[in-house]
Amino acid sequence: MRQVKGFTLIELLIVIAILAILATVVLLVINPVQMFAQARDSQRIYDMNTLSNATALYLTTATSPDLDSSGGFVCGTNFGTSVTGASENFTGSGTIYSAFTSVTTGLGWVPVAYTSITGGSPISALPMDPTNTVASTYYYTYACDNTNKWFEFNANMESDRYRNGASGADDVESTDGGDTSTIYEVGNDPGLDL
Repeated sequence: MRQVKGFTLIELLIVIAILAILATVVLLVINPVQMFAQARDSQRIYDMNTLSNATALYLTTATSPDLDSSGGFVCGTNFGTSVTGASENFTGSGTIYSAFTSVTTGLGWVPVAYTSITGGSPISALPMDPTNTVASTYYYTYACDNTNKWFEFNANMESDRYRNGASGADDVESTDGGDTSTIYEVGNDPGLDL
C-alpha cells in the first residue's frame, strides 16, 4: 500500500503567514492610494497643457479672438470654472457641471469658441478634473484678460509626487512660473496672476 504525503497544518500556516507578510510589504511599497493620485495628477497636467495649447492656437488663428464669448462671463470679473464662482485659490463653492453641450463653441466652462479655429477644434470636448468636486477642492479653473488676450488655467494637485514641496523636478505647483505656489497654473498671462 502506497502512503500519500501531504503538508502539515503547521507548514500551511507558515506559508500563509509568509504570503501575508509579503503582500503587506508590497502594498506598503507600492502605496496604491498615491499611485491613483499620481495618475489623476498626470491627467490634470495633460488637460491643463492641452487647454493652454488649444487656447494659444485659437488666439493665433481666429480672426477676432474672444476669450469670454460665453453669455454672462466677463474676463477679469468672473472665473469660468467647472465649479460656479470658484477662484484661483480654490475657496469657491457652487455646483459641479455634470454635462456639457457645444462645449468647444464657447458655451462650456471655458468660454472660448475653439470651433472657429481654422481646420476645426483641436479638442473634441472640454476636459473636467478627474475628481471634480467642491468638497475635495479638485476642479479646473479658467481666468482671462480679453483686452490683452491673456488667459490662465489652474488645477490643484493631490499626490505627494506633484504637489508643492515634492522632491526633485516633479513639483509642478511651485515651479510652473505662477503666482500661487500651491496651484498648478498654465497659460500666456505674464506671471500667471489673473
